[in-house]
Amino acid sequence: MNFIVTGGCGFIGSHIVEKLSLNKRNKIYIIDNLSNSRLKNIKKFLNSKVKFIKFDISKDFKSLNSKISIKIDVVIHFAALADIVPSITNPEKYFESNVVGTKNVIEYVKNKKIKKLVYAASSSCYGIPKKYPTSENENIDAKYPYALTKKIGEDLIMHWSKVYNFEAISLRLFNVYGPRARTSGTYGAVFGVFLSQKINNKPLTIVGDGSQSRDFTYVTDVVDAVIKSIKLRGSHIINIGTGKSIEINYIAKKISNKFTYIPKRPGEPDITLANISKAKKILKWKPRVKINEGLKFMLKNINYWKQAPIWDKKKIKIATKDWFKFLK
Repeated sequence: MNFIVTGGCGFIGSHIVEKLSLNKRNKIYIIDNLSNSRLKNIKKFLNSKVKFIKFDISKDFKSLNSKISIKIDVVIHFAALADIVPSITNPEKYFESNVVGTKNVIEYVKNKKIKKLVYAASSSCYGIPKKYPTSENENIDAKYPYALTKKIGEDLIMHWSKVYNFEAISLRLFNVYGPRARTSGTYGAVFGVFLSQKINNKPLTIVGDGSQSRDFTYVTDVVDAVIKSIKLRGSHIINIGTGKSIEINYIAKKISNKFTYIPKRPGEPDITLANISKAKKILKWKPRVKINEGLKFMLKNINYWKQAPIWDKKKIKIATKDWFKFLK
């Protein structure tokens, strides 16, 4: 099959590229502007069938016509700006990337008559839900520009899929963690922030009192959901989580014994917890990596996270053998 993976140099996108590249018959075009990702994440996978195109999806897609001449079967759209606080300070930038960029992607899908689009949606669209575990039928209550732009992107995709007759799978991801998670930025995902602080021998910054809990989903489980989505017929919105919620204090104590506490941000839920019955039923998917297994792998390979900008000149060796056991 022939694929486009937008955001393919990023945290989750690079793992998708890695898994797809294991099938030597697949041809993969990686599209990424490298604004919050790293070429190093996918460099070892590049070959005659896995190609990288530096491109900003918020720009005119006509320039891609000369670079992608083959018929594409599936677009996997994971390019986006993430993080809550930066979206508050610069909402226009998030709208340009997550809404205009997504509109350009689905216009490309429509114009090229591509039959399938898989989208990385966000569980942040639920805001502070009234029900736990939270199902796909829960009311939408986006609290921040990031959450809103990701939801608008989902709405555009699902609407376009009906009007222009292509299949769309929107995966609402819950708190993804694992290798290649960004360790830069103050307001990133909790695992990236904690690992960066541990690497630099700083106390972990815990928001609030740390009693809040999250549905942490290991990246290989997300990749498995994407692969299964490729074969799923029809258009669907599906939660991807574990159905279990883990306290931040528990995670912090597994990583370090030095902590500092910062004020809780308004509008953030005390708990995220996915109802994954739909994923189990129609996607035939369930999570395989338990939190202690994921933590063990991450801490065993702590040097991997020294890929943050200040570590660029160091040689990082990855425990490839262990990692491929997770991919199988």
